[in-house]
Amino acid sequence: MLLLYPKFIELFYQLQVEDDDKIGLYSYKVQSTITSRLANTMIQAKMVNNAKRPQHIVFDVQVPKGAFIDNFTMDVNGITFTSSIREKSEARRMYSQAKAKGKAAGIVRSNALDMENFKTEVNVPPGTRIQFELHYQEMIRRKLSSYEHVISLKPGRLAKHMEVDVRIIEPQGIRYVHVPNSLGDHFNGITTISKGEKKAHISFKPTMAQQRKCPTCSSTAVDGNFVVQYDVNRESTGGELEIFNGYFIHFFAPENLDPLPKNILFVIDVSGSMWGLKMKQTIEAMKAILSELRAADQFSLIDFNHNVRCWRDNLVSATPAQVEDAKKYIQTIHPNGGTNINEALLRATFILNEAQNLGMLDPNSVSMIVLVSDGDPTVGELKLTTIQKNVKQSIKDEFSLFCLGIGFDVDYDFLQRIATDNRGMAQRIFGNQETSAQMKRFYNQVSTPLLKKIQFNYPQESVSDVTQSSFHNYFGGSEIVVAGKVDTANLQHLESVVTATAANAELVMETLRDVEELDGFMKKDKYADPEFTRKLWAYLTVNQMLAERNTAPTAALKRNITKSILQMSLDHHIVTPFTSMLIENSEKDEIMLADQPKDPRRGCCSGQCLRPPHYLSPPVSAVSINRVDNDPHFIIYLPKSQRNICFNINSDPGHILNLVSDPSTGVVVNGQLIGAKKEENKKLNTYFGKFGFYFKNKGLKVEIDTETITLKDGSYSIMLSWSDTGHIIRKQLLISVKKESNVTIRVGEEMSFMVLLHRVWKNHPVNVDFLGIYIPPENQFSPEAQGLIGQFTSEPEVYIYNQRPGQTPKKPQATMEVKGNKLTVTRGLQKDYRTNRVFGTDVQCWFVHNSGKGFIDGHYKDYLVSHLYSFLKEP
Repeated sequence: MLLLYPKFIELFYQLQVEDDDKIGLYSYKVQSTITSRLANTMIQAKMVNNAKRPQHIVFDVQVPKGAFIDNFTMDVNGITFTSSIREKSEARRMYSQAKAKGKAAGIVRSNALDMENFKTEVNVPPGTRIQFELHYQEMIRRKLSSYEHVISLKPGRLAKHMEVDVRIIEPQGIRYVHVPNSLGDHFNGITTISKGEKKAHISFKPTMAQQRKCPTCSSTAVDGNFVVQYDVNRESTGGELEIFNGYFIHFFAPENLDPLPKNILFVIDVSGSMWGLKMKQTIEAMKAILSELRAADQFSLIDFNHNVRCWRDNLVSATPAQVEDAKKYIQTIHPNGGTNINEALLRATFILNEAQNLGMLDPNSVSMIVLVSDGDPTVGELKLTTIQKNVKQSIKDEFSLFCLGIGFDVDYDFLQRIATDNRGMAQRIFGNQETSAQMKRFYNQVSTPLLKKIQFNYPQESVSDVTQSSFHNYFGGSEIVVAGKVDTANLQHLESVVTATAANAELVMETLRDVEELDGFMKKDKYADPEFTRKLWAYLTVNQMLAERNTAPTAALKRNITKSILQMSLDHHIVTPFTSMLIENSEKDEIMLADQPKDPRRGCCSGQCLRPPHYLSPPVSAVSINRVDNDPHFIIYLPKSQRNICFNINSDPGHILNLVSDPSTGVVVNGQLIGAKKEENKKLNTYFGKFGFYFKNKGLKVEIDTETITLKDGSYSIMLSWSDTGHIIRKQLLISVKKESNVTIRVGEEMSFMVLLHRVWKNHPVNVDFLGIYIPPENQFSPEAQGLIGQFTSEPEVYIYNQRPGQTPKKPQATMEVKGNKLTVTRGLQKDYRTNRVFGTDVQCWFVHNSGKGFIDGHYKDYLVSHLYSFLKEP
């Protein structure tokens, strides 16, 4: 099966396989060419299945957000799969007609900061050689006076040949190139850098011996980010015009200007969810940020939970005494209560508006609000679109809003919209030990305004389709980029005029460039991308339209923008939210589909991932899971012996059975039984009607019954019904509900659970609605885990022999030795309802009679607990 998930690109690469020792990675290459800030990157992995059985291989690549995936190929034993970009509905129609066998592809959001994953899964026979190759493009943005190209290297295993090759071609001239030691001291001296006037080459080729964690280790030390930093020469304050192939790119990053004074309001979330490390790190960062305010700056602080408090009701000058007083105030904050984002932002805009109306703001100053929050609104105005509208009306066109979203409980998509709508930007940061450093780095990007009211002007008769040309502010260390089409056939020179307000003057900056100036340079360099101007223009245009669509005031305008984005995506062969990547073989009878994720919240598992309904190659995935379904039938998968062992539990309605009890990880899973409406054949069938999940270390409880799904965090609770399709995220726990189908719970990368809903006819005389649960054996429970399923985290030795005819011809019997017991077991079929909730998929297993006696520890009654969130008592 093959999954795809779209665009985002600090490169992360990972291979996951079922048999770690039998998959050979014999080549792993990353090649990246940067032409005038446009990075074209290729990731290639070559593998072979050395096992004697089919293997499930996963190719998982993380790419920085904002990058566009534009090509993917896969070669399986000489059979080549190539990609094309299609409109989403057309792609899904084609996919449904020819789903690839044993393959899947997808693009999903990642847990990593501003990352998305491209992921492919392939089930391959023994001896198969397979090659994956992914291409993407991105514009490298300048931050803090440096361009930074980040490649996250996590191959997961030793590679016989490993190579990272980065080439930089900058017609402006390269000022410096630096490769920090981000992979650790283990790789000192391996990276080579060759720098010329306008070109540079960086190479990283560790041998297999150098990749090893230690001389005798079989694991790789390549696990981190490979980072290339550089900057370019700048001679003209009016910026650099680069013209080639009918397009122009204008890079603008003036230096040696006095900073503009700023009026800044810090709006800090101090609700209960900020308690602990997040608040400690925020206080540390704010104290450092306050120390960096300049004497000409004015500032104030607002902290909010369900209430809003102001350190000062007006702006004050950043004198040493005021700064110290503000630091003391910050130190006294104690998080508690709810989150009233609307009132906090409106209070901040009121203070700035009042100061402006009273003439307290320097006409040349820059005003901004910096919001720091880790969650959604829970008090006051809760509707995000209303908050966005209120803030827009209050700010008007006077100030900028910058948003810092801490962790994954916050609706980062909302923060992006509200910041973009108000001439600012948003950044997601982790709620961990790095929070303070990330906050300070973000602040440093906006702490030095050098210009305001910047306007780019070009001769209207010579240029067309120009990207955004008017900007509110320019901050030191950044760069403004404008692009457009230019009529080079009827033009010898292109002139630009940039006007802006500086600290002490109104500036007019002119630049003149020969339209053929770059031709000779580009044609001589074999590595330079001849399409770099076209790609940069398309990159800027599509991203600009995506931002405009987010803030479009009418549905009609949004539809028109969507049509334009779709056409651009198809014309330039890139994956966007409105296109999908089809991956197909030459006969076009096997197709895989890659969609962009729709979930704005976070990162794992919520992308549009269209899989084949079942594996037509060896069904590894169909059997390798622990499950309880129907009347409750338990199926335990034993990975080492690759066997399914089944048993039933016959207990009474209302009883609660413990499935997982793991005090070490603080995880409990319990299920409560319900009965059928009446007996059949003098037996009352029972089913699971309710599941309780308790994640003690997070303080979270999840209750799922046949009507609702509820998340509880102390006094806070949120509920979804089975008629919804949606997501709940809290403390890095993700609950995804698929309408009238299933619920998936994911706890970081460590654990996942799926609950299936079985509906019956309302007026059925006997049957009732019930639930089934599916728990992957890969879940990282501790060796101390107990419960009807949890005890098999430590897999027992199982021997099955003396197979013989049973009482029924199709159900042979055998002897099974396990845990010192000899049991008579019967071969039979159980059902996996994940892919077909009506009829299920047959799964072969050895059935243990008498409620699993001899296979489970003790008696099934030992697993009865008193409450839905109770741990199992120690024996």
